[in-house]
Amino acid sequence: MTLASEQQAPAREHRIGKPGLVYPGMWVVFIVLICCFTAWGVAADMTTPMVAGFKRIFDMSTFQASLVQLAYFGAYFLLALPAAVINERFGYKTGILTGLVLAATGSFAFYPASKLMTYTAFLVALFAIAAGCSILETSANPYVISLGPEANATRRLNFAQAFNPVGTNIGVLLAATLILPKLEDPVNLASLTPEQMHTIQAGELGAVMGPYLGLGFVLLAIALVVAINKSPKIVEEFESGDLGGRSPFSILFHNRRYTFGVAAQFFNVAAQVSTWTYLIQYVQQALNGSLQLGGYLLQVSLIVFLVSRFVMVWVIGRVRATIMLAFLSGLAVALCLFALVSPNVAGVAAVVSLSFCMSLMFPTIYGVALHGLGPATKFGAAGLVMAIVGGAIVPLVQGALLDATSPAVSFLVPAVCFAVVGSYALFDLKAERISPVSTS
Repeated sequence: MTLASEQQAPAREHRIGKPGLVYPGMWVVFIVLICCFTAWGVAADMTTPMVAGFKRIFDMSTFQASLVQLAYFGAYFLLALPAAVINERFGYKTGILTGLVLAATGSFAFYPASKLMTYTAFLVALFAIAAGCSILETSANPYVISLGPEANATRRLNFAQAFNPVGTNIGVLLAATLILPKLEDPVNLASLTPEQMHTIQAGELGAVMGPYLGLGFVLLAIALVVAINKSPKIVEEFESGDLGGRSPFSILFHNRRYTFGVAAQFFNVAAQVSTWTYLIQYVQQALNGSLQLGGYLLQVSLIVFLVSRFVMVWVIGRVRATIMLAFLSGLAVALCLFALVSPNVAGVAAVVSLSFCMSLMFPTIYGVALHGLGPATKFGAAGLVMAIVGGAIVPLVQGALLDATSPAVSFLVPAVCFAVVGSYALFDLKAERISPVSTS
């Protein structure tokens, strides 16, 4: 899945030329999957700014508002294993359709939630969206890996994942233009009567509802395209990963590259969600900025992430992916520490630049961790998606630290997370040097 593994490809492949990105006849499926990556990017990053939004609407602490991320990413943890079972019994296409329909249902649930006007109702709707995205991601990522030669699987997944930030940019743009500006009132809320407060909250929650209803219709449209498209049958991921009479869980548990990869993915997603979630509060401290300014700078951050994803697809065609992972992880730690000690314009630039470092991380960890798992890949994919729960847990830690100190100091949390990711990259490099063909 790296340059090294490409060099170890069978001589037959070298005689017939460099293997294509996907197998012949798989391009239509690949493009549909790219649409899925884009859609769940919209869902995830339209949710990120809502931590600040719900804090404002319901007058809560940062820690309480972070329950938005707990509901969203907690669903990833709970639904990943059932998604693996669906994929095992009914195939990837059924898993993808199940995820799309469930996520659309959660999007439409924002309408009754806006009428109930309770924080719990919104958390339930977000949980349903995330449950669908969990099933979708558990199905789509390994499906992309299986659509072409194993030698370039990590690069193929990086390319498909590059369209995920297209969705994240759309999601944050919707939040920055349609939601966050409507959550800043020119009046002193403390001076309002309960009736006036109720009217203002109703208008604000209505602003939250609209973009999610639109997302629901988009998800249903993608589901329709998936349903009517005849997808080629995918044979088990890689024949080299024969179970040999063992259970998939036994294979996964004893594969150190995989188990460390799950831990690295936990901290990678934790760092990513924490960085984007608290960027707005960091901007408010460093620049005395508004919610809207923070939202626009988050948009800039995600544009950096988007461009970097495509750049990294080119780079890892020439440099081993885990070498870049180690370098970018170290750079991310340095940027976090700089932002911690310099809460000013330069600190904001450092936080925005973290998106450049994060662009390579998720698909590279995913591809490296699943390398050579064969029939255990479906359940291995579930474990890596369950690791996304890091995006629910660690932001709570950063939120509590932020409440106790400041947004700048709270960036010590993602610094620790990036250090773990860097350790995984160094582990893989060392393991490959000692035993090029071993994954345990």
